[in-house]
Amino acid sequence: MTQRVLTGITTTGTLHLGNFVGAIRPAIAASREDGVESFFFMADYHALIKCDDPARIARSRLEIAATWLAAGLDTSRVTFYRQSDIPEIPELTWLLTCLTSKGQMNRAHAYKAATDANAAAGEDLDAGVTMGLYSYPILMAADILIFNAHRVPVGRDQVQHIEMARDVAQRFNHQFGGGTEFFVLPEANIEEDVAQLPGLDGRKMSKSYDNSIPLFEGGAKALKEAIARIVTDSKLPGEPKEPEGQALVTIYDAFASAEQRSEFRAALRAGLAWGEAKQQLFDLIEGQIGPMRARYAELMAHPERIEAILQEGAAKARKLAGPLLARAREAVGLRSFIAAPQVAAKAKVAKAALPVFKQYREADGQFYFKLNAADGTLLLQSQGFAEGRAAGQWVARLKREGTSALAELPLSAELKLDADAVGAALAALQAAEAE
Repeated sequence: MTQRVLTGITTTGTLHLGNFVGAIRPAIAASREDGVESFFFMADYHALIKCDDPARIARSRLEIAATWLAAGLDTSRVTFYRQSDIPEIPELTWLLTCLTSKGQMNRAHAYKAATDANAAAGEDLDAGVTMGLYSYPILMAADILIFNAHRVPVGRDQVQHIEMARDVAQRFNHQFGGGTEFFVLPEANIEEDVAQLPGLDGRKMSKSYDNSIPLFEGGAKALKEAIARIVTDSKLPGEPKEPEGQALVTIYDAFASAEQRSEFRAALRAGLAWGEAKQQLFDLIEGQIGPMRARYAELMAHPERIEAILQEGAAKARKLAGPLLARAREAVGLRSFIAAPQVAAKAKVAKAALPVFKQYREADGQFYFKLNAADGTLLLQSQGFAEGRAAGQWVARLKREGTSALAELPLSAELKLDADAVGAALAALQAAEAE
């Protein structure tokens, strides 16, 4: 079975060497695997949430597109497009917004971080919070669901957004799917093993730390100057040097073969001067990045070529997005009057049996609750609570927030939780209450 994998890149800045090693290179390698259908998009709608400088966004869109193409992205194998060229995405966002609870959005990490910072500063909790920031997890869900992506490579800090996408997909499937899986439930592909390059000072390479090494910007001269500023220990030429823990060596490893890594370490232990080591690092990186930089410069000089590639990618993407959105519109009732069936009266449809929460008190004096499927199968069993009100509050919260509340729920240690089954049951209850 072909797996659809979707990757988005926010267009707010210029990419550095860490972005290449940690995101671009592995994503391009993954796109060449058999059985994978890859979608790469520039998240320029998301960029508007973070940046209000039009010139910066426009420049970043061009630079990032050119970077991916120069790095070897094969657009004949992948679907490469700008988010803003797919009008089906914002329309699906609205359909999903109408299904998503405010309580769930209140728990989104970005919104909570903003309100926590405002609280610490003594400001109004929502100071500076736009609706874009507040509801962007729904836009991210639409990015994923419009193509029914199976996997989304993300860092651990982004897993919550994939869980939210699953929640809203389950809710839509239950309420409008007619017994079918309208949307695929996406999986977070957590990138635990992705290389994170250290910056010039040894911390994670980041523009916010002002410690990054440029990928293409400034050419070979800027690359060499940045490498010269990498912090090392004070060992003199001829003195043995311990390679482990050195940022320079970690960066070298990201571009070297196993044999080169071994030889480089041996040379350092034999007294190789740091200046010579930095020259070797520059030569290694420039040998790989230099040809890409030349392609990048050629693309930047001809933005019309990039535009043509992106328009071709958008057309390919819309061939998939258009029919799915049409079915979604039909499902929620936004139908053509001509195609609508003529009926004298709405037939009464027997309601299907629903999952049910049960609260009770055991002989130990503790209060418990459990969630049973419509057929009586046990899906969820709480631990004991000292007060019945606490159990009731958890039941209300699960009904309101769905699976996003599960991470904090005290569960019975013996229960093996089937999160998908629980999510479907909670979505069914939420949909029933909304009717």
